[in-house]
Amino acid sequence: MTDIQRPNVVRAGHVALTVPDLDAVRTFYVDLLGLDVVHETDDALYLRGYEEREWSLKLEQAGEAGLKHIAYKVWDESDLDRAIALAEAHGLPLRTEEDFERPRMVRVQDPQGFPIVFYREAGRHQPRLQDYHEHRGPGVLRLDHFNYLTPNVAESLKYYRDALGFRLTEYTEDDEGNRWAAWLHRKGNVHDMALTNGTGPRLHHFAYWLSEPSSVLNAADILGGADWIGSIERGPGRHGISNAMFLYLRDPAGHRIELYTADYLTVDPEHEPIRWDLNDPRRQTLWGTPTPKSWFLEGSSVEAIDGGWVEQQEASLHGLPQNVR
Repeated sequence: MTDIQRPNVVRAGHVALTVPDLDAVRTFYVDLLGLDVVHETDDALYLRGYEEREWSLKLEQAGEAGLKHIAYKVWDESDLDRAIALAEAHGLPLRTEEDFERPRMVRVQDPQGFPIVFYREAGRHQPRLQDYHEHRGPGVLRLDHFNYLTPNVAESLKYYRDALGFRLTEYTEDDEGNRWAAWLHRKGNVHDMALTNGTGPRLHHFAYWLSEPSSVLNAADILGGADWIGSIERGPGRHGISNAMFLYLRDPAGHRIELYTADYLTVDPEHEPIRWDLNDPRRQTLWGTPTPKSWFLEGSSVEAIDGGWVEQQEASLHGLPQNVR
């Protein structure tokens, strides 16, 4: 296994979700948040932020809400072959598949059962960053990161850091040295993905980047003005971890999305991971209201590679941090 080269992961690429009511989620993501429609069919929507040159969110009509997969873009077509070889060496289920403007995707279930896709080729579109006269919503710019609920953070961390080459930026630890959460990156900001202790595998959330903190407040105003205040689960506030301004929303299918901005760069190879104590309330919320229990306990089921949903396992670590209501 030591002779197998890692695939060169560039960044978080896209997320594919199933939803029972495509019209309702279209209202949420397109009419209110302002995501741009790249392509649509009778049963699917492909969306992007204004800065993006390819789609980053697929919403697919289905009987149940869940995660089909999250995807990472790789540097070169040969990295897809490396992803296959690495999955085979680890004994992980895998298959190749395709989607709109994604002619070759390598789908893998990670060691905890989470569905991840690697892709290289994607359709390209002109960004709409400076079409300010046509922007809607708070100004959603680009996909930033994913957060997994995993039953074993330590084992998941080992796979993404050691096998796939993700770099650790921050982590949460208790007095006994148990890792409860970890933030890892490829593109040089705080994270492309995070691992959070919990029953899983499940998707905790995916996040889009906004241009500035005032855009986060604008999103809350838009939802309040449209009488969608019930979609706001947590925030606005600022995280201790990542230093980011945030607003967590639940879409009409129950999926959690974070609107996120103002974290920091981690491109320096001497960047030292930051440790947070599990019971330090500032790690989750530097300022803002306490985190609701739903944020810790709820997430989206994930699709199994052979159909249906991956069976969930209880977390290896139990309990909730302080400052939870």
